[in-house]
Amino acid sequence: MKESKHAFGPRMRAFVMGVAVVALGCSLTVSAFSGDAKKSKETVARVEVDHSPIDRQGDLTTSFAPVVKKVGPSVVNVYTTSKAQARNTAFGSGVPDDPMFRRFFGDRFESQRSPMPAPKRRGAGSGVIVTKDGYILTNHHVVEGAEEIRVVLTPDKREFAAKVVGSDSKTDIAVLKVDAKDLPYLTLGDSEQLEIGDLVLALGNPFGIGQTVTMGMVSAKGRAALGQELEYQDFIQTDAAINPGNSGGALVDAKGRLIGINTAILSRTGANNGIGFAVPVNLARDVMENLIEHGRVVRGFLGVMIQDVDPDLAKAFDLDDREGALVSQVEPDGAADQAGLQTGDVIVQFGGEKVTDSRSLKLRVAGTSPRTKTVLTIVRDGKEKEVTVKLRELPGEEMAATGSRENARSDKRLQGVEVSNLEQDVRRQLRIPSSVEGALVSNVDPGSAAYESGLRRGDVILEINRESISGADEAIELSKNLEDDRTLLRIWSRGGSRYLVVDEGKVG
Repeated sequence: MKESKHAFGPRMRAFVMGVAVVALGCSLTVSAFSGDAKKSKETVARVEVDHSPIDRQGDLTTSFAPVVKKVGPSVVNVYTTSKAQARNTAFGSGVPDDPMFRRFFGDRFESQRSPMPAPKRRGAGSGVIVTKDGYILTNHHVVEGAEEIRVVLTPDKREFAAKVVGSDSKTDIAVLKVDAKDLPYLTLGDSEQLEIGDLVLALGNPFGIGQTVTMGMVSAKGRAALGQELEYQDFIQTDAAINPGNSGGALVDAKGRLIGINTAILSRTGANNGIGFAVPVNLARDVMENLIEHGRVVRGFLGVMIQDVDPDLAKAFDLDDREGALVSQVEPDGAADQAGLQTGDVIVQFGGEKVTDSRSLKLRVAGTSPRTKTVLTIVRDGKEKEVTVKLRELPGEEMAATGSRENARSDKRLQGVEVSNLEQDVRRQLRIPSSVEGALVSNVDPGSAAYESGLRRGDVILEINRESISGADEAIELSKNLEDDRTLLRIWSRGGSRYLVVDEGKVG
């Protein structure tokens, strides 16, 4: 490591590349959904929930016709009309423009769409009636920006105007309401009881052609859909065919109970590849009841930034395994700070439940209401201890973010890193808060281990091997005394802090 003699250049630009996914996304600032214990005694949407297990004796049926007849009338077609813009008909086929379809293809096939202006943009998706008085679950991306929403029942073709009760972009769930009575509705199952291998049916309106049923099984649980920006991802994965237009449709079990809201597929072509995702009904129900009762989703706030524990970090922190969520930043005077949490702590249990990674902690907090006192089990300096934290309510629309890192592989040391002091003009240019103290990374050799581990120009080194840094001179001095091939850094980057390990010993 050496001190940079050059002025820091233009503002850095971040470019994000992701796997193409038909769409539907820690300051854990982790947010929390209101759990069952805190729901209103007088919930407006009186849904039916059946917690009984399905028969898993291994006998296969020769027909799901009775189940389809039971659930089909409860799955509706959702048609939206949005403000005027250029016509956006996929492949020029006349298929109504589904937001799920647009999110996958983007502008890739713009030349195959009509460039002529259209008075309105029309979309098609699906929805599920969950109460007899007209509450309907669908996806946020189906109704986002819609000026008019029509719901068409099948098979009797009754049509209703629908209003949006509430919509939550962080889970991609929206609640609609139609003015009707004695509607066919689905009983909700318990998505926690699902097991991998259970048979499921997906119902919806793919490509706007009308209600279609496909069959598959639960391929996995607790999935995060690659490329998605939803804050809370705990998807049910299924190989039941899900296509554009299925957004907001029903995923039901063999007894015909709603266990998920179809949301996304993983595909490079736009066609179903056997990897589809549905929001678990337990999560969807929590969001729905919050939206109906409060007009928004009430979320808690822990006030930390967290990241997963990879093998390098597990070794650096003397952890026996990779489970848990590593605290890389604690918000001053936040709930976690008041409870005594520190950077470098690893949260392994939340409320007595095991924390496997940062996402699972996020979801656990998301099941706990604000102002709830919860016991955290943490690992600090190789020893377990318990702390009690009282969650706060997430202010405004502040989002939770999860730190991440890239794998390290290089044959050089921190000599490939140039640092400088944090001058006021640089702070303003990079929007670095005055509370952040450390050494500014002004250059990183692309061939260095530090670069390969994720360190970038514009980052601020806060700690080296758990020792705080106040400026460039101190960072350089500490780097001279490094004896191990592995160096643990805590850095400030893109609005938050995270840990990364620089390992020169990974030379192939």
